[in-house]
Amino acid sequence: MAFIEEDIQSRKSRSHGGFEKLIATGGYIPPDETLWEDILSAVVLRKPVLLKGPTGAGKTKLAESISALCRQPLQSINCSVDLDAEALLGFKTLVQQGGESRIEFIEGPVVTAMKQGHLLYIDEINMAKPETLPILHSALDHRRMMTNPFTGEVILAHEDFGVIAAINEGYIGTAPMNEALKNRFIAYPVPYLTGRQLQELWEREYPGASPELKTFMLNLAADLMKQVENGLLSEEAASIRSLLDATALAQHMDPMRAVRYAIAEKLEDESERELFMDLAETWKK
Repeated sequence: MAFIEEDIQSRKSRSHGGFEKLIATGGYIPPDETLWEDILSAVVLRKPVLLKGPTGAGKTKLAESISALCRQPLQSINCSVDLDAEALLGFKTLVQQGGESRIEFIEGPVVTAMKQGHLLYIDEINMAKPETLPILHSALDHRRMMTNPFTGEVILAHEDFGVIAAINEGYIGTAPMNEALKNRFIAYPVPYLTGRQLQELWEREYPGASPELKTFMLNLAADLMKQVENGLLSEEAASIRSLLDATALAQHMDPMRAVRYAIAEKLEDESERELFMDLAETWKK
């Protein structure tokens, strides 16, 4: 769409100095014709984006691909229960200069992204404690500003500042997102790739792998997704990231050992591990 192209060209024309190294590499393959463009529409309209999907579906790669397309640095936050305001905004430190001591504020990823017009990627946002994230509310809504509680500075977001967050729902250690926070995002489902897109991904990532190995992995991937849909396996068993890791290993060892190390050994439930290996054995024959 024209308005997307115009905005992206404007972003590409900017120089980012020392932050150029934070411009990510692209490569995300969308599962259908509309998802990629729909997400870009929200980014261009300065709406915070929430990517919802299972682990290993490509949510991080999607955010990185937007960074690459716009030639825009990507500031990243990995959420956990230990995440606090300092990890988001920055911290004060004592520095020595000219024989004198003074307090200096080191800006964190949120403040830097807002001031410099970077993209901010918040991974596993539902891993953070609910009381940590409300500090971002004013930066995420129509105000696009924030008062830094550590310095008192009022920060008005750069025109190109944007937020992309990712969420894995229902996983251990996660909690439902605060409604006030969730209401500030536009949410997009990011499913696992299937069919032609999955084959395209394998051809691109491992062009030198044998046709037999790629066929084995693609058949196994399709079967695993079916078992996940039927409730017999957890979503992590069908992680595309893990299957790609297994493919890398399988070029140097027996594929059955590769899928066991890359996927089966990470499954908590013994019955799931056994089912996984049975499925793999079926496709290896």
